Amino acid sequence: MRKNLLALVTAALVVLGLQAPAHASTQGNADGEAHPNVGLILSYSDDGFRYRCTATLIRDDLLLTAAHCTDGVVGKVLVTFDSTIVAGRTRPDVSPFPAAANPKVGYLGTEGSAPKYYFGDAHTHPGYSGFTDMKNWNDVGVVVLDQPIPADVITPASVAGVGTLDGIKKSDLSKTRFTAVGYGTEVRKADAGPQKPTAMDYPLIRRSVDMYGQKLTPQILQTNGSTTNGKDTGSTCFGDSGGPVFLDGKVVAVTSYGLNEVCRGVSGYQRVDIASAQDWLADDFGYQF
Repeated sequence: MRKNLLALVTAALVVLGLQAPAHASTQGNADGEAHPNVGLILSYSDDGFRYRCTATLIRDDLLLTAAHCTDGVVGKVLVTFDSTIVAGRTRPDVSPFPAAANPKVGYLGTEGSAPKYYFGDAHTHPGYSGFTDMKNWNDVGVVVLDQPIPADVITPASVAGVGTLDGIKKSDLSKTRFTAVGYGTEVRKADAGPQKPTAMDYPLIRRSVDMYGQKLTPQILQTNGSTTNGKDTGSTCFGDSGGPVFLDGKVVAVTSYGLNEVCRGVSGYQRVDIASAQDWLADDFGYQF
């Protein structure tokens, strides 16, 4: 499936979070502890490559993310809620994350311990279309943690109710501000060499960006992500995949895709305020809205 997604990239749909190393928010602000329930997730695929995405703790043992972040995962998923992974702008000599003993088997769940790392199992929405059907996008996934996280350690975020985004008038969508949160680095000019905007590997921190709505479909929210219009503070990019989009403090969508390699302008987000997502969360995982 991941190979098929990379083929889609060549067709000008840049799928977020599926390249190693991954990247994240364009511009935006360092999140600090503003969203402590948003974490970085790391996993392996059966080809031995390691990928990272973003996810949100929505229950003490349940994280919400994108289907393309869970589809094809082997072994356990590693989770960290550290806001700063690597502060510097240069690649560290040693990876900040533990490696699996056998990358083709993936994490075993013994590579670290809480509160530094948590581990869990990935699950993909059964209706996920693999980016082939806009009417049945369903780019939703979850990670079920091996051990719950006490509320006094991390308070879970809330998922908005069904139809929340449908309550926004079409004429008001461009006036509605959404906040996306994710891990990685901004797109910026290189420190040396060709001076064109490039998605950089580091620093690797949790960031947030404010964006205004652009389009709404039964499955997808699209936003503008310009930093020159005086409203948006940035956009999402590689590695923000699966990260939350908040409206009035509740999760209404997860980061799904972008339309160019420098992560400027319109980006797409899988709605989670829809029946297909919420029925799955409730029926298969007992999530209570």
